[in-house]
Amino acid sequence: MSNSRLDRFFSFRFDLASRAAALSFVSNLTLMILKFTVGILTGSIAVLSDAIDSAEDMVASAFAFLSIRLASRPPDDEHPYGHGKAESIAAAGQALLIAGGGGYIIYQGVQRLVERDVEIDTLPGMIAMAVTALVNVAVVLYVGRAARLTGSPALAADTRHLWTNVAQAVAVVVALALVAATGSSIFDPIVALLLAVYLLWTAGRVFTAAIDEIMDVRLPEREERLIQVCIEEHRGGGIRGYHHLRTRKSGRQRYVDLHLLVDPQETVAAAHELCDTIEAAIHARLPGALVTIHLEPDDGRYSGP
Repeated sequence: MSNSRLDRFFSFRFDLASRAAALSFVSNLTLMILKFTVGILTGSIAVLSDAIDSAEDMVASAFAFLSIRLASRPPDDEHPYGHGKAESIAAAGQALLIAGGGGYIIYQGVQRLVERDVEIDTLPGMIAMAVTALVNVAVVLYVGRAARLTGSPALAADTRHLWTNVAQAVAVVVALALVAATGSSIFDPIVALLLAVYLLWTAGRVFTAAIDEIMDVRLPEREERLIQVCIEEHRGGGIRGYHHLRTRKSGRQRYVDLHLLVDPQETVAAAHELCDTIEAAIHARLPGALVTIHLEPDDGRYSGP
């Protein structure tokens, strides 16, 4: 990568998606340090498990940030369709990290169940996890909004992961409260195991969504219906119908291509204007979509919609 490309890649004039990913990384780093420190001092396997998950979150956030910066680069000779798939690949990587963390927590939880007799200092752990929950709620609201506005799959995966962190923090607080109330440390590993199952379930959802995009799954039915409405609204005036509608998504970029049936008597200029009209209508409902329209004369050979 040339120096000019490196400068563009690491430019600190971040867009909304990049700022959200950077915020997620910083918050995960801070919370990881806090939870590791408290977990070691208190002896809580649930707090330590959450610290391990924060370490994975930090790596996942770094993946999201780098993939967003890469995906925002314009198309080039080697990547004429852009770099959007980098975000989907990063989301799949996040899912594998989440699953790995779940597996490790299961190992630690089972080991603690076998040991059983462990002393836990509950109050510092409860305070640390309450702080964690509040910080994560603030961060997830910002990152979630950025994910909705930008359509970034990497941020969407990070949002789901951050919501699991909120649930984990609340569950650990409950577990430590039960340990304090009953004097039994068994609640600590039990909650850790429940969190591990939740992590594995979340990893499955994130991974499936990422693979769908990598495999060029079609846009959601609601979005395809919007495209169809755009065409139906402009029937007449030269437009006779359409067929071979295909859609896909690459990172934050939507791609739409279709065959448009027009009056055979239309001039090339008039037919081109009709295409511009349909493209503008689609862009109004799906901002930023790349639309490719293949013109066909309506000569009666196709009887589609």
